[in-house]
Amino acid sequence: MITKVEGFILSEVSYGETSKVINVLTREYGLIGIMCKGVKSMKSRLRAVTLRFTYGFFYIYKKEGKLSLLKDVDVIDPFYELHSDITLISYLNYISELTQQVFKESDHVNVFPLFLDCVKKMNQGLNPLILTNILEIKYLDFLGVGLNLDECISCGSKTNIITIDSDSGGYLCSHCVSNEVIVSLKTVKMIRLYYYVDLKSITSLSISEEVQNEINQFLSRYYEKYTGIYLKSKDFLNKIKKIC
Repeated sequence: MITKVEGFILSEVSYGETSKVINVLTREYGLIGIMCKGVKSMKSRLRAVTLRFTYGFFYIYKKEGKLSLLKDVDVIDPFYELHSDITLISYLNYISELTQQVFKESDHVNVFPLFLDCVKKMNQGLNPLILTNILEIKYLDFLGVGLNLDECISCGSKTNIITIDSDSGGYLCSHCVSNEVIVSLKTVKMIRLYYYVDLKSITSLSISEEVQNEINQFLSRYYEKYTGIYLKSKDFLNKIKKIC
């Protein structure tokens, strides 16, 4: 029996000379492996639609606990804008790898829609760094290391919040700060906005470069300290950003 699933190819692994296994994040079943027989052949009609970053409907012979078998693919959106720019491709590569790691830690049903909304907004031309940081913040809850963004993590005060600390994992008020302020108050407020904003509702992004960089640096430190996730794609993305 053929099953139709909506999904996005996060990664692929070669299998023999002409076949490969694609790891697809699906709306219905989470992350699944699909065997694609013969698709690496130049004559295969499925060659172009089984590449990384393909978003579509996958028609498969679903097998529980085993690799499913691909029958056909209907592309939903080719995301042309994302594939036309090396910087955007680098962002897409990073968030795809990150998403695969996050799902391995927590197979939460919200991973797929969050990831897909982020990709769609990037394709629409919205700032990829801001979108990536929004996704990173939202993923922290799935990784079990969410930020405390409602009160001082030290004393519980909801007033006089002046910074956020990557070592403590949350807000600090003026009475509990023991060292120099790490990030500005504007950045503190924006991090909270990033956490609560609905990606689908975003139509424009206007944030100063200084605040963008502070948030990105904070999240890099936090991910390094608490998640245990290290991705080469993040290093490559940072190099590309410096060049472009």
